[in-house]
Amino acid sequence: MASPSSTHSPPKEEEKKGSAQQSNSQPQPQDMAVSSSANDLPPTPSWFTPKRLLVIFCVINMINYVDRGAIASNGVNGSKRSCDDKGICSSGSGIQGEFDLTNFQDGLLSSAFMVGLLVASPIFASLAKSHNPFRLIGVGLSVWTLAAAGCGSAFSFWFITICRMLVGVGEASFISLAAPFIDDNAPVSQKTAWLAMFYMCIPTGIALGYVYGGLVGGHFNWRYAFWGEALLMFPFAVLGFVVKPLQLKGFSPVESKKALTSAETVSAVTDDSEASKLDGRILVGADGISADELNKTSKSVGIHNILNQFSRFAKDMKVLLADKVYVINVFGYIAYTFVIGAYSYWGPKAGYNIYHMKSADMMFGGITIVCGILGTISGGFILDRMTATISNAFILLSGATFLGAIFCFVAFCLKSLYGFIVLFAVGELLVFATQAPVNYVCLHCVKPSLRPLSMAMSTVSIHLFGDVPSPPLVGVLQDHINNWGETALILTSIFFLAAGIWFIGIFLHGVDKSNDESESEVSTITVATRKPLLDGNGDESFGEV
Repeated sequence: MASPSSTHSPPKEEEKKGSAQQSNSQPQPQDMAVSSSANDLPPTPSWFTPKRLLVIFCVINMINYVDRGAIASNGVNGSKRSCDDKGICSSGSGIQGEFDLTNFQDGLLSSAFMVGLLVASPIFASLAKSHNPFRLIGVGLSVWTLAAAGCGSAFSFWFITICRMLVGVGEASFISLAAPFIDDNAPVSQKTAWLAMFYMCIPTGIALGYVYGGLVGGHFNWRYAFWGEALLMFPFAVLGFVVKPLQLKGFSPVESKKALTSAETVSAVTDDSEASKLDGRILVGADGISADELNKTSKSVGIHNILNQFSRFAKDMKVLLADKVYVINVFGYIAYTFVIGAYSYWGPKAGYNIYHMKSADMMFGGITIVCGILGTISGGFILDRMTATISNAFILLSGATFLGAIFCFVAFCLKSLYGFIVLFAVGELLVFATQAPVNYVCLHCVKPSLRPLSMAMSTVSIHLFGDVPSPPLVGVLQDHINNWGETALILTSIFFLAAGIWFIGIFLHGVDKSNDESESEVSTITVATRKPLLDGNGDESFGEV
């Protein structure tokens, strides 16, 4: 049956012309989205200054690593149940004693967070292109807080293992996005120094974690250590949702709900059709679309968006892997982290067997903490004084690592304990000076929009191929050689490999892409599709970010 409108074609044509004229005179939805986003840009927050941003991120980073140190401390980790020759058994202490864990299970527990970290890091980095990066940090820290509280409430080995994995998921959002925020807001002449202050919190946090875990676990119960961490992190998780963040370079400005609404209209309204809802059907012009069909369309759009995310991730990864500067930097970082990971695990045992140290744990721990803090800060300030460029960063990376390798290598050749301590301390001071420059290269050799993924994949790579496999591989080497002195020398020689790889980077003439002008302009499609991760609070939830 013909519709009534079909019998009056002239009025219909006039209506179309009138509609066309009206559409020409009125701003288009796309224009409304762009103009609205331009007019509704949030003002620069008065309280959330760059220095406060640095302090907040440093505290968050320190709490992250306090957790790493706490779970390895004797007060929290404890000892397993044991029996002496007379048959008298001790109940054990800490996590290992309460859940009666084997050494293998205990080691698995300490590294379980790495699973969540490695899986979630590239995911959060990819989501930063379609969701507000600061809100992603808020979501990640919320997961971290709940997971830490779950560790304190654990009732079995597998439950606490899952919670440790979720701690890694929460941390993933932070490590991928914090460094780009700091790099954006640091003074031009102090960018590397600010990064150095941020990464200085790693050795500091681990050291505080040992003390914190020992005190809380020894005087109260190991569970209180995790509950205390959750309470410390909770305000920062809330802060991620309520504070107006500084804008992250390379990403579209955070637009208001008004802009989003007008952008969504683009997909629902056409130039010559009118949409209305009647008797459970949506009418577009003269055609009817049922609610079921609309739901199917919505699902297909959702699948399409997911596929687009994977496609975008694959393209970004292709760009990263094609960047010679980035690849060389990460390869050198992997070799460097391989040695550092083995040092932290086997260092005390090697020192005890080679030099018969009575307190090898305290000796290596103290050297690592002091040299880690001083070396990391020094590396950042030195690169800034050299004028922070990618070529200068590679010069500092290769030079500091090469000199540090010489001092550490000679230290293990000495028979004198005091000579070893002096030379090894100088060597560690030099090798820790690489922390800020290596991350500076990761941030500045790619376009601003790729920085979160750059940091995420760098972190995944150094753990997956560096400090995770190095302890067992060095253990196998020691089982074969059965000489800790030779094993330490072979391990230390890998520092020379790292220095050589970074030396190649000097001749690649890397270009600083952090100020790429093409990244400052955001397409209409990006603005239209960008959305808050947690929607539901009206304009406050997103428009005032």
